[in-house]
Amino acid sequence: MVNQIYTADVLVVGGGTGGTAAAIQAARRGAKTILVSEFSWLGGMLTSAGVSAPDGNELEAFQTGLWGAFLQELRQRQPGGLDNSWVSFFSYNPRIGAEIFADWVQELPNLHWISGEVPIEVFRQGDCITGVRFADFAVTAKIILDGTELGDLLALGEIPYRWGWELQSEWGEPSAPVGFNSLTERYPVQAPTYVVIMQDFGEAMSTTGVATAPEIPPAPNYNPSQFTGAWDGYGAETFLNYGRLPNGLFMMNWPICGNDYGEGVERLIESDVSRGEFIQESRSHSQNFAHFIQNQLGRRYGLAEKVFPHTPTAFALHPYYRESRRLVGLTTVREQDILPIAGGKVASIYEAIAVGNYANDHHYPGIEFPLQPKSIRWGGRWTGTPFTIPYSSLIPATTDGFLVCEKNLSVSHIANGATRLQPVVMGIGQAAGMAAAMCVELNCQPRDLPVRALQMALLEDNRSKAAIIPLFNLPPNHSDWLHWQLYYLNNPEAYPASGDCPCPSSSEYSDSTFGKGLIRESNCFQGIFYRLDQQEYRLTVTAPAAYQGQNWQLVTLRSHIDEQLRAYPHEQLITLCGHQNHFANWLLVEHLNGG
Repeated sequence: MVNQIYTADVLVVGGGTGGTAAAIQAARRGAKTILVSEFSWLGGMLTSAGVSAPDGNELEAFQTGLWGAFLQELRQRQPGGLDNSWVSFFSYNPRIGAEIFADWVQELPNLHWISGEVPIEVFRQGDCITGVRFADFAVTAKIILDGTELGDLLALGEIPYRWGWELQSEWGEPSAPVGFNSLTERYPVQAPTYVVIMQDFGEAMSTTGVATAPEIPPAPNYNPSQFTGAWDGYGAETFLNYGRLPNGLFMMNWPICGNDYGEGVERLIESDVSRGEFIQESRSHSQNFAHFIQNQLGRRYGLAEKVFPHTPTAFALHPYYRESRRLVGLTTVREQDILPIAGGKVASIYEAIAVGNYANDHHYPGIEFPLQPKSIRWGGRWTGTPFTIPYSSLIPATTDGFLVCEKNLSVSHIANGATRLQPVVMGIGQAAGMAAAMCVELNCQPRDLPVRALQMALLEDNRSKAAIIPLFNLPPNHSDWLHWQLYYLNNPEAYPASGDCPCPSSSEYSDSTFGKGLIRESNCFQGIFYRLDQQEYRLTVTAPAAYQGQNWQLVTLRSHIDEQLRAYPHEQLITLCGHQNHFANWLLVEHLNGG
């Protein structure tokens, strides 16, 4: 029974990464916005799903928009910094991330957040979505955004969507299967992971000789053979450091004989009951993985305490969903749209409103699925070909009053492996929220909003300006940043295959983006520089004495440092400053001098 009806300019359903970004951006633009979330934490993949070691958009040039602002807040709030794991340059306690999003929402008087609710019904008038009903209230709005983890409004609103694989005959994607097979049948979408956080309780022993970590009981159907060999080829310490978080915490989101779970994954969209069954099974699978780890590595390691706001506190609030129902939109992002152009390091650009650069990464437990490569070496390590998301992939082909802002954009199953990552989805959410607010201002439908107006609004946003053209050597604080973004928007045929714009060289801004005065003397090192391969570097430390003889990989996220490393002579004495990541055994270089 509906006890109350709210009205708004913009309604965002789902408080995940994209939905949270959309609601914040719409409200900052001035729209009266309502955000309805299922969980008590906002941020989805970045917080409530526990994936607090995010992938993608790590290069300085791609740390823009709300994603860049989130990283800045994390750097200020996370004691001990973000250099904790080797899977990501930014690992943090998910509670800190949730606090950031809650603070951003609460500072906006025109943004009303309601938590603990899921959509039950979608209201339509002809081809237009007009509102959503929840358990005991409803919301009507001019523009409604689906930010749910699994595209639930698409199903409720009977908006055409895709679920599962497309064959190569559909769009000519090189990695798509020619015909349906046992893989496509067993795993219609990528496997989710129920993240569990473990904790290092230390080596101390009690008077009884028992380690301090409480025992982790096995869940039903425990089968240790499922996890045997999980860290073979890595070693236990490297395995644990994969998703290491501050204060002795470990994010368990491990794909090799780990806690990815995809058995009967189609149950997620069959019914509420079947979804609940799948979620419980995936959670039990992660509990069994944690039990296995403790059995193998000892009672030093147990379930983390006081992380998530429910009991037991070590388990995320919901699974990390890698794939959703996917909209049938005006445009569909295909594998070709995320792969490098011939002879280049970037993908093509079209109606760009968000940027991603992650490799195309698919998860099917126990199965290796070959994909067209899109990884490149940059800054001393592997990264991915930058690509863009077109605005028309957020707009339903036949429905008005509606946008998507999560993994549910119009994308192929294959390309979803790159578009699903947290920074990309945050960029999608920011763009969708901006578009929704502008549709209210202009009294138009999303399909009629001029793309250039949306692009300009994102580039010139006074709080969190967002890059929409990927350029490796154009950090957002460069004086010519807006000029070159606009130049390639106006002249897409001139977009360089190298991904580098003809900016002045590093001398103009190398010190303006990272003042030497900010680098503590203890973060500066001297040593012998070794070029192991193209874009693979090592430092053998000569000073300070405490580190003498240690060998570290050299990596950077900054274009002018990448340029210097590529040109630096082999076996030369070098002085550099930056952040040491003990757990990845690399030095993140922020400033570089000669010997």
